[in-house]
Amino acid sequence: MAAAALATAATALIAYSVWTPSSGAGGTRTTAHQDTAARPTASRSASPSPSVSDSTSASPSPSASPSPKASASKKSTPKPTTRTDAPAANQPSTAPAGKRLITVVNRTPKTVWAIVTNTAVYPKGRELAPGQSLSVTVANNWGGRIWGRTGCTSTAAGHCATGDCTSVCEGANPPTTLGEFTFDAYAGMDFYDVSMVDGSNLPMWINISHTTTVDPVSSGGCYKGVCTSDVNCPTAMRAVSGGQVVGCKPPCAAFGGDTYCCRGAWAGRENCVPSKWPVDYTQVFKKAAPYAYSYAFDDGATMPCKGACYYRITFGTTGS
Repeated sequence: MAAAALATAATALIAYSVWTPSSGAGGTRTTAHQDTAARPTASRSASPSPSVSDSTSASPSPSASPSPKASASKKSTPKPTTRTDAPAANQPSTAPAGKRLITVVNRTPKTVWAIVTNTAVYPKGRELAPGQSLSVTVANNWGGRIWGRTGCTSTAAGHCATGDCTSVCEGANPPTTLGEFTFDAYAGMDFYDVSMVDGSNLPMWINISHTTTVDPVSSGGCYKGVCTSDVNCPTAMRAVSGGQVVGCKPPCAAFGGDTYCCRGAWAGRENCVPSKWPVDYTQVFKKAAPYAYSYAFDDGATMPCKGACYYRITFGTTGS
C-alpha cells in the first residue's frame, strides 16, 4: 500500500510539474529527461546564508543487508566490511529549527570536489581528501543537486576531468553521478534519488535520518541485498581523460541515435523501453547501484522521506 501511495503521489507531482525525477539542465545534456516537466527553480529552493563546515571523519558502519537476490552477481554483492565511527571535529550533528543538515562523505581513494547547488559550496565546491566529509545547513524548502568533481586542475571552479558544469550550471556534463533532491515537495514529503541517467563518474549512495521513514539503503550502501560497486563499463562507453578512464558515459552520449537517446519514435515514457533496445545498457548502471536511476523513466528509483529529513551522501563503494 505504501508503494502504491508513493507511486500515486509521484505520478501526481510529475503531472502537475511539481517534481521530476532527474535533471533537465540545458547545455550539452542529451538525456531523455529533457522531455520531462521542469523541476522547481533554483530561486525557490535557494537557502539564505547556508552554513558549511568540513572535517576528516571515519565512515559509517555498514548495516546488515537483506538476503541477496538469487540473480545478483558477485561483483554486485561485495561483502560489507565492519567499520567504527569516530566523532568528527567541528562537525554539526543537528540543524536549527526550519533547517536541514546535509553531510557529504568521501570514501573513495581519490580527492573529490563536492558540489552542493544553491549553497555556499557552489560552484567552486569543497575539496574532500579520502576520508573527509563536509556538512551544509540548508532551508527546509531547499532543492538541488549534489555531485563530485574529480581530476580538478585547481579548484572545482576550474577544469575538472569529470563533473564540470554545463553552460546552464544547474548540473554537470556527462558522465556524472548526481544526487537530486526536492524538499517539502508534496504532503510534507521530500523526494530524492541517485541518478546515473547522465552516466557515472563516482559511486554514490544516499542515507536518510531524522525521520520516521525507513531508510531503504543500508549505511554501507546495500539495497535489497545488492551493494554498491564500481560500474563495470563497456569499452565503448568509457570516458577517457589524460589517458585514464574517468567515468562511464550514458548510452545516448556513447552511441547517439533516437533509440538510445529516446527521441523520435522512442520518445516518452511509453516508448523509451530499454528492454527493447538492441542492448539494454541501463543494466551497466543498475548492477552497480540498484537503487539509482539508470535511464530517464526508471521511476522506481524515486525515494521519499517524510518530515524534516537529514541526508548523508556517500561517494564510495560498499566496504570502501
